[in-house]
Parts: sequence; structure tokens; C-alpha cells
Amino acid sequence: MAIRETVDAEVRPEGSLEVLSQLEVDQLRSSGEGGLYALLRRCMLAVLNSGNQNDDARELLETYKDFSIGFIQQPRGLKVSLQNAPGDAFVDGKMIRGIRELLFAVLRDIAYTRNEVFDGGRFNLESSGGITDAVFHIARNAGLLNLPANVNLVVCWGGHAISRSEYDYTKLVGYELGLRGLNVCTGCGPGAMKGPMKGATIGHAKQRIRNGRYVGITEPGIIAAESPNPIVNSLVIMPDMEKRLEAFARVGHGVVVFPGGVGTAEEILYLLGVLLHPDNQSQPMPMIMTGPASAEPYFRQIDEFVGATLGKEAQQRYSIIIDNPGDVARTIRSRLNDVQDFRTKHGDAYYFNWRLAIDGGFQRPFRATHEAMSALDIDEKLPTHDLAANLRRAFSGIVSGNVREDTAATIERDGPFEINGSASIMSLLDKLLAAFVEQKRMKISGGDYSPCYRVC
Repeated sequence: MAIRETVDAEVRPEGSLEVLSQLEVDQLRSSGEGGLYALLRRCMLAVLNSGNQNDDARELLETYKDFSIGFIQQPRGLKVSLQNAPGDAFVDGKMIRGIRELLFAVLRDIAYTRNEVFDGGRFNLESSGGITDAVFHIARNAGLLNLPANVNLVVCWGGHAISRSEYDYTKLVGYELGLRGLNVCTGCGPGAMKGPMKGATIGHAKQRIRNGRYVGITEPGIIAAESPNPIVNSLVIMPDMEKRLEAFARVGHGVVVFPGGVGTAEEILYLLGVLLHPDNQSQPMPMIMTGPASAEPYFRQIDEFVGATLGKEAQQRYSIIIDNPGDVARTIRSRLNDVQDFRTKHGDAYYFNWRLAIDGGFQRPFRATHEAMSALDIDEKLPTHDLAANLRRAFSGIVSGNVREDTAATIERDGPFEINGSASIMSLLDKLLAAFVEQKRMKISGGDYSPCYRVC
């Protein structure tokens, strides 16, 4: 990453941020045990780096190694000072308003999660219900749960390392969604996370919809590699990948999946694994996989992998629509009526899917280490939802090796992760991952991709 202009600035909150206590400010300033400075600096730098296509977190942190933040407590509230901040976040010396909103969303979520979720003692994070309650409260504190609520939030998944034609296609789908009054929720980064939002803004503008929602849900481990795009007007940072995925499933009403890589495969396996839970058999959650004609082989590979590992029941939980943005939007709009009817019939909230059963195997945080990756039980003899959970963890570990600077450093020191399992599934997995590498779906930066894993 080339050195770019840097700026020193003092900024006041923009968007949702409650006044912080002195204890919270001290935590944010502290880099010692219990302090939040390092985490906050990392996430704020990612927001200020919005628009950069580089997905190498270590390169970003090295490029702006002199970036620092400070906190000025005033009677009128908190002010943040920035030293050596990326200049692209400013126009004529003033920070772009959308970036300023996201900057203080970072501050809000990190302070709330530490003090209320982890240290407050209100949530039992060892129980499934306690984890769901934590996800709900983080989302509510971030302003994601609007009332009166409508069944119109479409989660869009897909990779940041996609081709220009695939990116343009995501914009066309977003445009068709926007024309139908649907809002968009993504992982908030570039590529297939930005395109649908960009398209939806035009659809909303044509329909004179002035309160369009562009929701971004991320987590600290990937935010530096997938910097939030400034179209996002409602950002929430969940504390880990599992709570991020649960938030998508709880606040979204339907899912559109664009081409991607291992991260997209992880998301697909997560949702399918959840929907395969016996208690969710009647739960409507429309899921459409789509892309331009050039992406059809990608989705056929995903479909074959799902069929061979999770079976026909899993395949019946999604549709594949190729090269037809209008059909995608019409189909998802129609199926959202089923979601609304189901929620109305069962008295469930429109803004948060409480009835969705999520097993603890999909909720407990998985930390990708060599020991944890090699210990994964991946065998067709497992119950289907357990197999889906372990496959999801395998893909999550590869994502971590690709984008997290601490995991990448461990792999450089100790070698690639080893993934073990039955011969048949390992053969399928190896074939799928090789296709991702060949199609250049693993990373944007770094030239030829060197796998962080070895399928055994």
C-alpha cells in the first residue's frame, strides 16, 4: 500500500453515541490489561480507510503505524483527536460525514460491548439464550431495531474479491431491490457488500424513498481487511464472527448470495446449518444465490458441495437465479410475504427473529488455531446440522488465515492449518477450495495466493 496523505484532526460525534462516563473514557485510553485502546485504534483506522481495495490488514496497520487517537472530555461531550489519519477520509480538511458517523459507531459499540455485555454480568454467554439476548441488546443499542418495523430488510452476502462484472451485477440487483422499497444489509465492506447498497440508493431515489436503510454488520477480526463503505448509514460491530452471523439471521428477512470465496461459503453453511435444525423446518427464510452468467460455475460448485455433504433437504432451502436481477428482486419480494405471514401468525417481532432456533454449536466463538483446526470432526456420519457447524468452522479458520494479521503471522511461523476428515468430504472440500484459488476468490492483494491451509 503506497503511503498516502495523512491528516491531524479533532472531531465531534456524528450519529448515535451516548455520553460516555469517565470510566469508559479511561478504558478507551488505556492500552494495558482491560484497556480498549488497541482494539479501538484498529477499528477506527479501518473506518478511516474506507474505499481502499487492499485487503491486507497487516499492510494497512504498517502503513499507518503512526496513526493514533486521543479523547478530549468536555462539558459538552466527548471529542476525538486523530493524529496521522488517512487523508482520503477528509474533503477540504473536513471529515466526510458518513465516515464520521461510522467512526463514532465504532466507539459506541466497543464501549457498550465491553461494559454491558462482557463486564456487566447481565448476560450468560455460556447459554444459547444468553448469547441471543446479547446480540439483541447490541443491535438495539446500535439503533438497528426500528419501530414501526416492516418486513423489508434483505441481507446480501458475497465476496470482496470479485470481478468488475460481478460487482456491476450486484449493483443491478440492489437497484431492483431499491425500486421495490426493500432495504439492504451487508457485511459493510467493498465488493459484493458495497454494490447492492450502491444500487439500492438509486432505486430508492427514483421511488423518492428518503429513509432507505443500508445496514452494515461487521466484527473486529475482519474489519481491517474489509473496511466499511461510507454508504452504510447503520453500522454495528459485533464482538465475534458467530454473533455477527446470528445478527444477520435475526434482523434480516431474506438473503441474497452473490459470488464470493470462503467467507461466503461460511455464511451459506451457517444459515443452512441453522435452517436444518428440526425446530426450524417451518421457518421461512428465503435464500437466493445469484450472479452474472460468468458466475454460474461458482454456484454450481457450491450447490454440488452442499448436496454431497448436507443433502437434498439443504438444497431445497435456496434457489439459484443466474443473470436476472429483476427476477431476483421479484422473487425475494414475493417470498417476504411468507415471512410476514409467519411472523404475524406466531406473534413474532418483525424487527428480530426470536423464534429461529440456533444451536450452541453455531453460537460459541471459534478461534482458529492449528490445534482447533486439526481437531475439527468432519465426517458424513455426524448429524447434518453438526456437520454443517464444523464445516462452517473450517471455512471460518481459512477466512481468519486470509484476513486476520495475528492468524497470518501464526501461519507464517508454524505453517498452514491442517484440516482433517473423512476421505470423501476432504476430496470435495479440496476440490471446492482449489476452484476458489483458481478463480482468484481468496484475496485481492498479495499477487499469487499462498494457501493458509492443507486438506489432509
